[in-house]
Amino acid sequence: MKAIVCTQLGGPELLELQERPSPALRPRELRVAVKSAGVNFPDSLQIAGKYQMKLEPPFTPGAEVAGLVTEVGSAVSQYKVGDAVAAFVPSGGYAEECVLSVDAALPLPTRLAAADAGGFPLVYGTTLHALKQRGQLKAGETLLVLGAAGGVGLAAVQLGKLMGAKVIAAASSADKLALCKAQGADALIDYSKESLKDAIKTLTKGQGADVIYDPVGGALGEDCLSCIAWNGRYLVIGFASGPIPNLAANRLLLKGASAVGVFWGAFAVREPALNLANFQQLFAWIEAGELQPYISARYPLAEAGRALRDMMDRKVTGKIVLIP
Repeated sequence: MKAIVCTQLGGPELLELQERPSPALRPRELRVAVKSAGVNFPDSLQIAGKYQMKLEPPFTPGAEVAGLVTEVGSAVSQYKVGDAVAAFVPSGGYAEECVLSVDAALPLPTRLAAADAGGFPLVYGTTLHALKQRGQLKAGETLLVLGAAGGVGLAAVQLGKLMGAKVIAAASSADKLALCKAQGADALIDYSKESLKDAIKTLTKGQGADVIYDPVGGALGEDCLSCIAWNGRYLVIGFASGPIPNLAANRLLLKGASAVGVFWGAFAVREPALNLANFQQLFAWIEAGELQPYISARYPLAEAGRALRDMMDRKVTGKIVLIP
């Protein structure tokens, strides 16, 4: 099979397309012909050796896949050859084939094509867990989303609206904000041109945002506690800007607010029943026509390095996927 291989830690330009042997199949595993593989910010950290879960080269990156089952292990009864599934995997997604645990597989609803679903598990699994379990978002509350035109950001805009929130999308350009508006955002902030703190104060009449969804970090993350409402919840999703924000604990105290970490991968392992219920809700929204993942670009597998670089340089919106 063809696969993208990280032979040395560094930038995406070092990735190589190689012919690799097909992985062996264990009793509780599925072999999947990959129809799409999601490209995510953690992938760029992993190939650089900067992610918390480190892999030693050579390895194939990629944590999100979707495709068709081509072989089932001897202990698997719930799937058969030809079934369409998606999964979040430790690595190995940037390839023509992927072997995955049957416990990681998600049967795809008929309205979600495998060619799009490779961009689904991580961003929507993370975001619904963040808003529902960690943020306790309620209908009628105000949700502020930073990096709102990115993969997880746009998912937060979509899911926030489905959960009945007033969604304020914050991004760095007019084009990105236009996409957020098209996906349902109620109000927009261009933080390349205006103060996040002042804009939120105006939009919320001084009350602040009840839930803040932050995959950006850095200086913007530090501004968030000036924008938070009484009893607000600041959700730590990631640090796409690079620096980890230094949060002002006194602002948490004065607002009775909480800073809440979101680690969906660990949640999925520790609380599988709750994670499954989240995906059942997501798939119900898709089947009802109320939710559609936004894929902005599809790259050939051989161009995985370019796809990662475009994402790192913030040249893309929504999700991008690789097509073997």
